[in-house]
Amino acid sequence: MNYERLKQPLVLVIFGITGDLAQRKLLPALYQLAKADELPEQLRIVGVSRRDVTKAAVFSQLQAFVNEPDYDVAVEQRLKDHTEMRQMDLLDKGAYDALLQHLQEIEAGIGEDGCRLYYLSIPSQAFTPIIRLLGETGHNAPLAGGKDAPRLLIEKPFGYDLASARELIAVLGEHFGEGQVYRIDHYVAKETVQNILTFRFHNPLFESIWNNRHIDHISIMAHEKIDIEGRANFYEQTGALRDFIQSHMLQLLAITTMSRPPQLESDEIHTEKIKLLEAVQPIAPNQVSQQTIRGQYEGYRDEVSNPDSLTETFARMQLWIDNEDWTGVPIVLETGKALNEKLTEISVCFRQPDDSVTEQNKLVFRIQPQEGITLRLQTKRPGIQNVTGSADMDFDYAKSFNQRPAEAYERVIVDAIRGDQTLFATSAEVIRSWEIVENVLEQWSHSQAGLQVYAKGSEGPVETEQYKAQ
Repeated sequence: MNYERLKQPLVLVIFGITGDLAQRKLLPALYQLAKADELPEQLRIVGVSRRDVTKAAVFSQLQAFVNEPDYDVAVEQRLKDHTEMRQMDLLDKGAYDALLQHLQEIEAGIGEDGCRLYYLSIPSQAFTPIIRLLGETGHNAPLAGGKDAPRLLIEKPFGYDLASARELIAVLGEHFGEGQVYRIDHYVAKETVQNILTFRFHNPLFESIWNNRHIDHISIMAHEKIDIEGRANFYEQTGALRDFIQSHMLQLLAITTMSRPPQLESDEIHTEKIKLLEAVQPIAPNQVSQQTIRGQYEGYRDEVSNPDSLTETFARMQLWIDNEDWTGVPIVLETGKALNEKLTEISVCFRQPDDSVTEQNKLVFRIQPQEGITLRLQTKRPGIQNVTGSADMDFDYAKSFNQRPAEAYERVIVDAIRGDQTLFATSAEVIRSWEIVENVLEQWSHSQAGLQVYAKGSEGPVETEQYKAQ
């Protein structure tokens, strides 16, 4: 990692700066980085919008989204001073020529030996034309300083299915090198997820037992109390499987079960991740009903004005990894909306040594809402009787380090400036993730068989032991 790059000049071009993602996540992340002096002094933010929007309007909700008692108005003003707005017709090639000329003029003023980032905070259907126009007008070429090339940050979903993902990757490959493309998965950038590799590979106690000889099963859950919150068009086209499992949860699976790389460096980590994903067995068409559960919360069809909607708001998959370390260990991925809790965690359950042990040892990585790690062990209860019970050894980020963990988008921005692609999915990982879920998507799209309706605020669809791995 090159930490010196954080000191070099930076031009950050944000397409869609007025959109929900930029307002709720990206601008608050920039505020926190500015507050912590983690951004270059020579910084220019160019906000691109199809509408004529003022800086004041763009920053009008920042304090509300940061939502902290010691909000620093001076930091906001500093960001404003470094920001300019630019109205563009996003389908006009001439507008991209003019934008490039303007960016080069900015870089000539603040230093050409820096970094330029393009952040596409836009709907996924707009990726292809914008990527093409950026490439055709030279926005992909090395900077005048000659030491670096512009980087392109894009949000998921990376395609709608396997075919569209391949098409998007082909378009990207025509105009940008793989080293220039940063596919954002904000879940991978969360503090606890980053710590999984450190925890596994820097603690020999756990590294030696991280295999099918000692681990019984693994479950990865992402539960949300909120419903689709008015995002009817997006969610009807996406669903829980595409929204969470294909992207976030398969990345979490890979990080949890990948082999130790020779070095904890970006390229070698990605090499081990793709090896792991290639060992994950896609669910065969005739096994979809046995290895999956899908559900839809009551009232969803009214919200999306589609009485025949087959879109799932809950999805569960049981997967198997066909390699020496993990054969025979079921991996359950589960996500849902409008459930009874907000919780994202990875539970690793260890095998019981004999029948006298009534409860399994369990290691839980809590990703949200309270980031930390819990290890559940068996101990003797106090008293003269030899009775065992469970006790938790708990590590909490906020309590242990007495500081606010960095938000995921803060890390995303910093790593893109550094040129560190560790937390960003490669083309191969994206394609393999779609291959793993393709048969399930195909089966679910044609039939409502197995689609269970569940009440809002419940635990989700009725579960049976056939699918339950814990």
